[in-house]
Amino acid sequence: MVENVLYPAYFDAALTRAEGRRVPEDLAVAEPTVDEIAQAVQQVGYDAKIERDTTYSREYEPRGRVVATGTEETAKNDLVQAVGAYLGVIRGD
Repeated sequence: MVENVLYPAYFDAALTRAEGRRVPEDLAVAEPTVDEIAQAVQQVGYDAKIERDTTYSREYEPRGRVVATGTEETAKNDLVQAVGAYLGVIRGD
């Protein structure tokens, strides 16, 4: 079973690529939450598990992470881009 880990920093508009953002600025949102990311993962069609007490290695404050399962056929970058697009839809941007 393939698991992909998604951190809020991947989608945070306040961060640069060097600081951990993995989506283009037009797909990034302000202060994404693990709940929003999990909802977007489910919208894309995968199972999501939230782990709230983890910290991204480039950050100091724990914001949690989302583990997406069932992504055997999908590259991580494609998953991140799709989730980023759905975050904008969820937020109404």
